[in-house]
Amino acid sequence: MSPRDIAISSIREELLGSIHPQSSAEEIFQNKTIRPILKFQNDIFIASFRNYVNKHKTDFYSLSIEKKLLFIENAIQKDIKFRNALKGMVIAMFTIEEFEEYIKNSSNLNKRMMNLLIERLKDQVQLLEEKAV
Repeated sequence: MSPRDIAISSIREELLGSIHPQSSAEEIFQNKTIRPILKFQNDIFIASFRNYVNKHKTDFYSLSIEKKLLFIENAIQKDIKFRNALKGMVIAMFTIEEFEEYIKNSSNLNKRMMNLLIERLKDQVQLLEEKAV
């Protein structure tokens, strides 16, 4: 294992979620790799979303909770540039071994990754309030 991989592995939790004998390879990857990275990178995701809202001059902060949740979902699903930036923040935290596993089924893993990130941001919508600059 390279020094980079050792450093990356040491700063993340080992496992978030459960793994069962019947778990698929995607589910195992999600719980061993994606979930710990999402948790570790949470603050940067919050900051990135705030920046996205501010750069797009939307009225996000005045929206109802329901509309904020929809906005979060649409921003990540429909804005390819933003989605790719978020995806890069996750992939950058993969070890080489994890990256090699990821590229075998990147399409399905990307869907899982973005769905988990959408839910994470929705669950923290109260942290996405406007901050004084």
